[in-house]
Amino acid sequence: MNSRFARTLACPLSLLAIALAGCGNKPEAAPAVEPASSAQAREVPVIAEAFLTAMTPDDNIDSPASWTSPDGATWVVATAKATDRLVVYDGTTGETLRTVGGPGTGEGRFDRPNGIAVADDLLFVVERDNHRVQVLRLPDFGHVLTFAADDLVKPYGLWVNRVGEGYEVYVTDAYMAGEDAQGEDILPPLAELDRRVRRYAMTPADAGYRATLVSSFGDSSERGALRVVESIWGDPAHDRLLIAEEDETYANELKVYDLAGNFAGRTIGGDVFQAQSEGIMLKACDDGTGWWITTEQGKGRTVFHLFDRGTLDHVGAVAGKAVANTDGIWLHASASERFPQGVLYAVHDDQGMVAFDWRDIAGALSLPNCGVR
Repeated sequence: MNSRFARTLACPLSLLAIALAGCGNKPEAAPAVEPASSAQAREVPVIAEAFLTAMTPDDNIDSPASWTSPDGATWVVATAKATDRLVVYDGTTGETLRTVGGPGTGEGRFDRPNGIAVADDLLFVVERDNHRVQVLRLPDFGHVLTFAADDLVKPYGLWVNRVGEGYEVYVTDAYMAGEDAQGEDILPPLAELDRRVRRYAMTPADAGYRATLVSSFGDSSERGALRVVESIWGDPAHDRLLIAEEDETYANELKVYDLAGNFAGRTIGGDVFQAQSEGIMLKACDDGTGWWITTEQGKGRTVFHLFDRGTLDHVGAVAGKAVANTDGIWLHASASERFPQGVLYAVHDDQGMVAFDWRDIAGALSLPNCGVR
């Protein structure tokens, strides 16, 4: 997301802030973090990208998701916010294969597509400015379902969880309370952040699916509140959601929730992130272990932080030789000839995408072998 916001949440807690601003006035924004210099100053292992796709700055690429076709080919589908379409890349070589969609409100058309996910042969796309979720079927991108337009205001990201014959779909919604005199978004007060995430049940119906709103959630405490939201991912085995806090005037961190939408009383990353928290993925191993892969969106360099799947302890961080200013990431865990232990795809500077061989990430951090079911 990578934008700044005016804050009108709660009376400042520190005596100094009260003395300077007065309770009830909007506090001054925290100084902007300089991500490039700080990331480069740290001793972070640097690994080479397996490939970089063509750079198409007019697209404003945001988030990727991958799919394996019946013939074994890997596609990576990325959202292009500025051109209102999807860009499809070859997941092995990075070659651009095709584009899908274009501006509009009809089926298979988009208005500011942002979050994207693949589950089985279904492609889920969040449209910020059509405030909805579209579901398309791969490989032909045929329309399956459109939902949530009556609920969502300014949606960005999503996580899809397979449940029985259907799916649970969690969608983040960064609605605001208007703009200030400088045109900056104003955050709602804490009490109004109780629907930052919408949870839907998508169940079989007739020849397709229907989606029903199950719940809306967001903590209203100072520590647990979701101020500015986009990236979200879950781990059913640990009844856990990680949600990126993107209000840099507050913190660069991840909030820990359970799948029912309750704040777990814990945040992670605040002690290691030096720029905005962004994409989140889970590397799940067949023995139940694994790592959360999270993104620090430095303007000059992206740093990927790994946390232990179970304990959430920080394991280490890596950076690429080129990749910077990363929004979304996607982990393709399935083995392929080129990437026998999987591959991490990451958006590069709003213009394209890069790939990292998981073996290079694991080698740089001395991670144990991770068998995948």
